[in-house]
Amino acid sequence: MSDSPTPPLTLRAWLLHAAHLLQEAGVPSPETDARVLVLHTLGLNASALLTQGGEVVPGAEAERLAEIIERRAARVPLQHLLGEVEWGGVRLRTDARALVPRPETEWLLHLALEALRSVPTPRVLDVGTGTGALALGVRAARPDATVTATDLSPGALTLARENAALNGVDLTFVEGSLLAGLPGPFDLIVSNPPYLPEGDRADADPEVRHDPELALYAGADGLAVARPLAAQAGATLPPGGVLLLELDPRNAPQFAAELRAEGWRAEVLPDLAGRERFVRARQSPPS
Repeated sequence: MSDSPTPPLTLRAWLLHAAHLLQEAGVPSPETDARVLVLHTLGLNASALLTQGGEVVPGAEAERLAEIIERRAARVPLQHLLGEVEWGGVRLRTDARALVPRPETEWLLHLALEALRSVPTPRVLDVGTGTGALALGVRAARPDATVTATDLSPGALTLARENAALNGVDLTFVEGSLLAGLPGPFDLIVSNPPYLPEGDRADADPEVRHDPELALYAGADGLAVARPLAAQAGATLPPGGVLLLELDPRNAPQFAAELRAEGWRAEVLPDLAGRERFVRARQSPPS
């Protein structure tokens, strides 16, 4: 670490030093990330900053701290450095095998559980499960649900299986593209598919480049995965079944309009910041 401190530093000084390095590296939330990494690396709780802030960090621990701060300054995602995160009521291991679960996707989980509220013993399919976040979140909240999780990536499915074991949750995992080989029926099909337009690649944040490209980009308008997913979902959803997708605010309204033109009852729902991010759709009953 080129500008790591040479004299021994106290815990409080390390916190300030780490925040400065992350700010210089352009990390969006340097103070928060510095605090999280310092506490995580040293195995401390938040109260230690008050009770032990003046104590010197020993050499071996200081070296580990310098290394992990350097990696964050290189824009390795915070979640990869922590190795495990709390998300949607479950614990998730996170690494380069799958997309880092985003906070906004926790609202997709909320919408999924809302859709299942009056459905006894629901059958749920999570398409493109990645870390397994949505599938695990649904199963943890609804132990009566039968949940199937699919992904095209063998690595992502392995990670999702590890997360299922970590949480003691029983899921069915299927490797394959979208709904291939899954006749259903399902009461809910939920997905956080790739939805970024290809043009976003050039300006992607450094952290995003640590996510699998397979999980990020979906054609010129970001809907190259959502369209065939909806087409296949239409054959497996019973009357009243729900298709629930997270998309980009730039293309969610367009996709909802396309679904309505094809006979779906589709609506766009906002995330907690008011952005039009989620599409909820049901097929219209036969006339």
